Amino acid sequence: MSTQHRNDIYGTADQPDQIETPAIPAATVILLRDSDQGVETLMLHRTSKVHFGGMWVFPGGRIDPEDYPEDKDVNVAAQQAAVRETLEETNISIGAEAFAWFAHWTPPAGTPRRYATWFFASILETDQVIAVDGFEIQNHEWIQPAKALARHAAGEIDLAPPTWITLHQLALHGPAKTLWQVLKDQPVRVYETRIRKDKDDRRIALWAEDAAYAGGEVDQPGPRHRLVLDPSGFIFENTALRY
Repeated sequence: MSTQHRNDIYGTADQPDQIETPAIPAATVILLRDSDQGVETLMLHRTSKVHFGGMWVFPGGRIDPEDYPEDKDVNVAAQQAAVRETLEETNISIGAEAFAWFAHWTPPAGTPRRYATWFFASILETDQVIAVDGFEIQNHEWIQPAKALARHAAGEIDLAPPTWITLHQLALHGPAKTLWQVLKDQPVRVYETRIRKDKDDRRIALWAEDAAYAGGEVDQPGPRHRLVLDPSGFIFENTALRY
């Protein structure tokens, strides 16, 4: 049996002395809407021809030079990239003025092609025709976050850990305006991921609030803020933050 989950994107990040390649700035936007079944978010299915091939993701991509304003403010550039990438990938026009910036993710050294990613949320107020290119994106779906997590647990879809954690938070709140306000009001959460192994040889994604983040035994007592990348399924352990 494999000791690594199929959606463990972190390569050899648990090994010491990794060379830390610079992270590529990127941005993603979580589009929200209400439906008869509850809050839904737009997810895109990437083709096997591209990086993160086969995974379900939120619209987004790398920050390009033309996204930067004259003062080179990277936060503004991230907003512009999120707007541009959403239009390019889905044909949906959104305005950055309606964004809630709620998280920033950086993978550890040893991760193939590292992206430092701004996460924004926005409510889609009006229906728009979605069009995907069939090359990078092969399909799209408006889906309830809890259903996406259930499908991942059943092995039906692939989700990277940052996407999984985001869906977990989205599933806890509703309707869409309430969820958006929760994301807007919280301090921006910075996930600088570290990968360690526990006594069962399972790889663990750790974040700053976790007792083991700074070192020591992974199984030491104390606050938890981690995702266990168990081969049979992701397990979220959190006693440190309110989601």
